[in-house]
Amino acid sequence: MLKTLRVRNIALAENVAVEFGPGLNIVTGETGAGKSVLVGAIALLLGERADKDAIRTGADAAAAEAVFELADDRPVNRALEALGLPPCEEGRLVIRRVIRANGGGQNLLNDSPVTLAALKRIGELLVDLHGPHDHQSLFQTAEQLDLLDAFGRLDALRAAYAEQHERVLALEARRAELTADTGDPAEEIDRLNWRVKEIEEADPKEGEEEEVRREHELIGHAQRVLELSGEIAAALTEADDSAFTRLATTQRALEELARLMPEAADWRADIAEISGRLREIGLAIARAVERVDADPARLEWLDRRLAIYASLKRKYGATVAEQRAALEAARQRLHDLRSRGERLAAVDAELAGARAEREKRGLELRRRRQAAAAELAEAITGELEFLGFPGSAFDIAFAESEPHAAGLDRIEFGFAPNVGEAMRPLRAIASSGEISRVMLAAKAVLAQQDRMPLLVFDEIDANLGGEMGHAVGRELAGVAERHQVICITHLPQVAAHGSFHYVVTKIVRDGRTYSEVAAVEGEARVAELARMLGGDAESSTARRHAAELLRRAKSE
Repeated sequence: MLKTLRVRNIALAENVAVEFGPGLNIVTGETGAGKSVLVGAIALLLGERADKDAIRTGADAAAAEAVFELADDRPVNRALEALGLPPCEEGRLVIRRVIRANGGGQNLLNDSPVTLAALKRIGELLVDLHGPHDHQSLFQTAEQLDLLDAFGRLDALRAAYAEQHERVLALEARRAELTADTGDPAEEIDRLNWRVKEIEEADPKEGEEEEVRREHELIGHAQRVLELSGEIAAALTEADDSAFTRLATTQRALEELARLMPEAADWRADIAEISGRLREIGLAIARAVERVDADPARLEWLDRRLAIYASLKRKYGATVAEQRAALEAARQRLHDLRSRGERLAAVDAELAGARAEREKRGLELRRRRQAAAAELAEAITGELEFLGFPGSAFDIAFAESEPHAAGLDRIEFGFAPNVGEAMRPLRAIASSGEISRVMLAAKAVLAQQDRMPLLVFDEIDANLGGEMGHAVGRELAGVAERHQVICITHLPQVAAHGSFHYVVTKIVRDGRTYSEVAAVEGEARVAELARMLGGDAESSTARRHAAELLRRAKSE
């Protein structure tokens, strides 16, 4: 539900905060007090276009903020995930919007910047706003179909159809692959054969190219390698004055010295260890140099191998994995081309069966939908008569369509407000009062199935009074048993049914006009209802009448 709504510097609202409750929230106040500012702020948070003229005179920016506490945050979290945003924490969602007088602004979902389109996407899951603002989910034919299926409890049938529809789409995609225009099949087969042969013969291996490159570098400088290794060998062990020879002379001297100085024995042992290490290094160098093959044939092979890897990289990918993948793709395509006739016949047979099964499920879904539509239309028509449209009619028109994810049908909710008038699509209704009451009638019937957390009704009482006001109030209270409802009303008969009541007043302070919103209960609420009845709020007669309205509403 909408827990908190904050409005800053929009029209007369300099700094307004309203804490809403569950059930039916009533908002009243004199004309021009600023009730519409609350609805306008909600509309802004739902992604409606901003009007800079609405920024309060003298302010640089205006802002609106809504805090939602969601009992079931799964639909919103799925939408947030699709937008790349983190999920709600403990069902809490905060929407903020800032509009600046010099242009620009900011949109935030749980402090993450988002686009207006993202606000609209999330708003469609949170709020139905019925009134002068065009944000009604029931205008959308896809939503109408969803609600009809929910009313008829057709989820299982629809899911079975959708599963078959997905199977048909997958088979159609497979058929498109098999029949793709590839030019001359024989030429493509030759080209693919060459590709397979080239990669198979090259037989690329992970790490081999680097090994070949290192050996190529070594053989390319074989002469210099031999020269350097010879110099090192001479210096270490082979020359007459090599390090090894000098160390041998040193060892003999230390042997004699040890007879005179016992500690020299340790020095002799150290020198012997160094001499052994020098011999090992010399042997290692000799063995390594022996492996240097300066054969021109070997160098030529290495050149060819590097050229093969360069060609594979250019044609099939920079890595061995990509080259192997290209090989497998070519083999698979060859298999498809060589067996295309058989495979296409098999796919066609499977596709024909899948389409027939889809149509069977779609027609059954349509039959059940039409039966549910008759019940739904009758129920909503009854509600409309109760809400002040005697002789009106609500209807659901069906039209066949190409198969889509939700079935074989397109539907359209229609409404005829008076006897003899033609049925018109719901979206074509011009009167906001008519729209609101039609929406209320539909919501009353669909309340159990509709998962929208918040319904906002503005001008729900247009052209109504007396007993019709009581009827609308009872209807709103019934819907509010399953949804949070915010209703801006001028009728005390409607206002009396609220679980919570807020009054918008206009005050003048220091030469400026401000809107204020306050929750009222007890005697303050009685006084507001007395004012709405057109009498003196302090009149005992008006207050008795107001108190009677409250008692009647509680007893209904």
